[in-house]
Amino acid sequence: MQRIFADDPLPEALRGGVAALGNFDGFHAGHQAVVGEARYRARAKGGPALVITFDPHPVRLFKPDTPPMALTTIPQRLDLFAADGIDGAVVLRFDRSMAAMSPQAFVEDVLSRRLGLSGIVTGDDFTFGARAAGTVRDLRTLGAACDIDAAAVSAVNDRGGERVSSTAIRDALRGGDARAAARMLTRPFAIRAVVEHGAKLGRTIGVPTANMRLGDYVRPRYGVYAVRGHLPDGTTLDGVANLGIRPMIDPPVELLESWFFDWQGDLYGQEIDVELIAWLREERKLDGLDALKAQIVRDAEAARAALDAGRTAG
Repeated sequence: MQRIFADDPLPEALRGGVAALGNFDGFHAGHQAVVGEARYRARAKGGPALVITFDPHPVRLFKPDTPPMALTTIPQRLDLFAADGIDGAVVLRFDRSMAAMSPQAFVEDVLSRRLGLSGIVTGDDFTFGARAAGTVRDLRTLGAACDIDAAAVSAVNDRGGERVSSTAIRDALRGGDARAAARMLTRPFAIRAVVEHGAKLGRTIGVPTANMRLGDYVRPRYGVYAVRGHLPDGTTLDGVANLGIRPMIDPPVELLESWFFDWQGDLYGQEIDVELIAWLREERKLDGLDALKAQIVRDAEAARAALDAGRTAG
């Protein structure tokens, strides 16, 4: 998949394509339906299938003090698009200039002239242009004037009949319901970051951890999780992790600390993915290292059971 950022020119081979348009943070089941429709329409026309996303999220521009809320980083999102069979992804810079564009200017200048699209697909609640004034109906009308076919895809509902949305996924994660978030995402929520040096307390008790900062990700409920790690070489590892401020260590530092079972090696400086499979318990301060070691044994047993149960259910 070709990746086009900001003002980079679009390769000629990607012109005339059909694009899915949206922020697509999380790339959940609803987003996948939009992208799938764009891919289907592109293949029917014999042209390229594209995804257009934005960086940063519009909320970051208009409400910069909003707490961290990302479900994916841009690199993660692009990897997901590629795995979904997309030919090219365009990451548009969402700045004050773009935010001020009228719906007509966005369609004519960006979708038509710059990207040369023949079709566009969005969710049925999509809005665009200055003050979010443009609607799906406007997109059809303005697109038709530029020979761009526009279509909208209805929402996807979860098992309970509720609309799948990034907001619902964030709420599930904040509540510690990693399994509900995974159902809506169609995969576990994963944090991707570089492994950093920590206090090395884990090494002194035989449980070395991979320490990762949470960056711009939404903050899941603090606590202990069953996790699955994915290393750069393709290795997949089961483990248990503490996500939070490490109450046993001063000063408190917010980290995801993962102990991978039955594995030894040096991950410092490597970028890895850690999936949150199941929330196990609240994090808490224990009475000394002996109590910590005993609790880690119990947590590891609970994590193994949760991971095994997940595999059986899958």
